Amino acid sequence: MRIEVQYGDGKECLELPDENVGEIVHPQDLPPLDEAEVLGGAFKNPLGSHTFEEFVKGAKDIIVIVNDATRPTPTGRILESMMPHLQDKDVSYIIATGMHRAPTDEEFRFIFGPLYDKVKDRVIVHDSKTSETTFIGTSRNGTRLLVNRNVMDADRIVVISSVEPHYFAGYTGGRKSFLPGVSAYETIEQNHKLALRLEAQSLRLSGNPVHEDMEDMAKALKNKQIFSVMVVLDKHHRICHASAGDLGRSFRTAVKKADEVFVMKLKSKADVVVAVTAFPYDIDLYQSQKALDNAKYAVRDGGVIILVSACRTGVGPETFLNLLGSANTPKDVLEKISHTYKLGYHKAGKMAEIGLKCRMMAVTKLDPEIAKKANMEPMGSLQEAVDKAISDLGPDSKVTFIMDAVITVPQVQ
Repeated sequence: MRIEVQYGDGKECLELPDENVGEIVHPQDLPPLDEAEVLGGAFKNPLGSHTFEEFVKGAKDIIVIVNDATRPTPTGRILESMMPHLQDKDVSYIIATGMHRAPTDEEFRFIFGPLYDKVKDRVIVHDSKTSETTFIGTSRNGTRLLVNRNVMDADRIVVISSVEPHYFAGYTGGRKSFLPGVSAYETIEQNHKLALRLEAQSLRLSGNPVHEDMEDMAKALKNKQIFSVMVVLDKHHRICHASAGDLGRSFRTAVKKADEVFVMKLKSKADVVVAVTAFPYDIDLYQSQKALDNAKYAVRDGGVIILVSACRTGVGPETFLNLLGSANTPKDVLEKISHTYKLGYHKAGKMAEIGLKCRMMAVTKLDPEIAKKANMEPMGSLQEAVDKAISDLGPDSKVTFIMDAVITVPQVQ
């Protein structure tokens, strides 16, 4: 069988004997819907809220929180459907970067689409280290909740996001636009340390301490007027669901649809799992790591995960990589984290946990030494990686492919 997978702007191809092919997993393929109708229905029938038209009436100023370029959220398309009600309003837009860097000009255009030239003078980029923040309370886990002052000073808040599985917050979207989106570095660091707990995992909200912090942030904002727009995208990044209105209700409604699209059943665990990181998550190694975390559910103990990601802009925040490179074994990584924590160490911890279970290979455009530092074996091509894995594990090895591994969660029946 000839198999092609996405790799940057091109493809990685390999030939694989039929007897070695396991399962090929995609997010659910759904028939295309009229996006304008889907969004229009959500605005006309909001959950626990006035309609958007009524929400913005009499607003002194409005701030719209939008995702950065590490998410596929079709922010521009959503804003276009909202613009008739925003035309004569005082509106600003804030990029919920969390701890990520500021977008490039190209990324701004990816976020806002054709609207960027109209709104660019009113765009604020949140910086977790330098933006002024306001203290609004403490979470049940002891996290100090500090949120961007521009958000707190606004008369009305609009949140636009997309919902898909997230490897330690349970799901993206909803409350995550505030924490980590527009929170202070201190808040994000305290929250992400909770990702090291076993309860912090994909698809889990109940008892997940990371989600609890995010939920407590949203509760602390109960006196603010907030209108939420949550969408779920299909495998082609088309809107297949939208819910609007109350932040919590719109998020939880979208979660149910996200499970239908992104949770895929497998017959069995495989010897080798190819974890393909699709655009835009292939922006760097920091984001691409999420593909490894989902792939761990599909690989047997002692097997191999092969990460396929262009890592277009390099490593991303390097704290996790430096920790991995300073340790001799995955156990050493976890031991170091147990004694001290810095923001980013949660990602090193998650990679170390995978390293205790199986081997990791990488097909990337990164310097091979960087891959080695991350405890991954660098490979020149997907064909080379699969051939080596089968050679090492045995000729009867089964290879499973997860084609959008950052957001696809395999569940073995």
